[in-house]
Amino acid sequence: MGSTAISTQQTFCNLQKFTPLSYASSCRSLRSRRKCAVPIRCCSPSPAAEVATAAKENRRELLKNGDDNLEICRVLNGMWQTSGGWGRIDRNDAFSLNSIKIKSFRANEARTLTPRPFQCLLTEDKQRAIVKNGKDSLDICSVVNGMWQTSGGWGRIERDTAVDAMLQYADAGLNTFDLADIYGPAEDLYGIFINRVRRERPPELLETVRGLTKWVPPPVKMTRSFVSESIDVSRRRMDVAALDMLQFHWWDYSNPGYLDALKHLTDLKGEGKIKTIALTNFDTERLRIILENGIPVVSNQVQHSIVDMRPQQKMAELCQLTGVKLITYGTVMGGLLSEKFLDTNLTIPFAGPALNTPSLQKYKRMVDAWGGWSLFQELLRTLKTVANKHGVSIPTVAVRFILDQPAVAGSMIGVRLGLSQHIKDANAVFSLVLDEEDISNILQVTNKGRDLQKVIGDCGDEYRRA
Repeated sequence: MGSTAISTQQTFCNLQKFTPLSYASSCRSLRSRRKCAVPIRCCSPSPAAEVATAAKENRRELLKNGDDNLEICRVLNGMWQTSGGWGRIDRNDAFSLNSIKIKSFRANEARTLTPRPFQCLLTEDKQRAIVKNGKDSLDICSVVNGMWQTSGGWGRIERDTAVDAMLQYADAGLNTFDLADIYGPAEDLYGIFINRVRRERPPELLETVRGLTKWVPPPVKMTRSFVSESIDVSRRRMDVAALDMLQFHWWDYSNPGYLDALKHLTDLKGEGKIKTIALTNFDTERLRIILENGIPVVSNQVQHSIVDMRPQQKMAELCQLTGVKLITYGTVMGGLLSEKFLDTNLTIPFAGPALNTPSLQKYKRMVDAWGGWSLFQELLRTLKTVANKHGVSIPTVAVRFILDQPAVAGSMIGVRLGLSQHIKDANAVFSLVLDEEDISNILQVTNKGRDLQKVIGDCGDEYRRA
């Protein structure tokens, strides 16, 4: 799937422009119906699918010849995949996706993973998404407020002003916050914020607020007491009885202690201290191992942007099989994907905006690895054309594009609490529908860049390779 030249999203778009008769005719002209088969995947609605469902009258088509007629849905469920080559299909399991045999990345070793039943990921208002594994589930805002910026390097954060800003985001419906034990005062700010929500806001708002924190432990022995004490620290700082989501990070895969830590975290979830367990920056192979060990992972947080499409290769394929969702960061590349950097020349000292934050410096290196500043400028100009067409900003287009990718449940936009605000742009994401032309124009540019999977490696490898 990751190696296909045309993404699932494009395939839906291409299908949309055919009537069923012209579709069949096209297949005959190619002398192969297989070349026109459209696999149906469990994923967020694609832009073209959104356009198709926007008007009810466009959902169905009438095929007719004389007195013979048949009404069909214009998007067909292709079942070529049942013919073999996609995994063993059991008759009863095909109705519920209870068990599919798949092959491990480790040579010649067969494993069985248990995918979850098909579910509608986005709610009707498109603002919230569900991450789920078995009985564990959590609904989140699909645009997540990232709080890495509170850790230092983006400007001084004043406590009360920052909490006021968090309340403004929550009041605007942007009520999911991503933080970490290593993000400076982020967990403490959330604790102050959630107490103000309890005191100053109606219970209905409190029920929608989510705090997704991360635990980034040092490379020590993962004993039950160490794991439990570490989680208790976050619970106290955030002033909650149970963490909405604990996203686990591990630096060194050669140390198998990550499995011990995750098993202890699963026990703590059973005790009611954690509601859902997730990962951050794990690669596809390790995610597979973790799932094989019965850890109820609901999501994996990874770097994902129009420039960095690595998650849509091996990672998205495994996620679609197992139901694990992706929460993405770096989606606007620290602000590089914005009007601020359009038509700028960073090769001339002081000629363009300063790369004066850790995130701008990080993602500028990603641009260099992908294709350089000239190609990036071509991408910005294309995104600006799309943005003008829809009356939105470049960051809004960038976030919508990633939210429309398979397996993505939420995309993060960093918040500089009390220093700057992106509420208007973030809320515009929910109503934006990118059409086939928009997507085609964007892909024409991005396809000129390097495949970062080959340059950097799989998701998270940028943190583990020298």
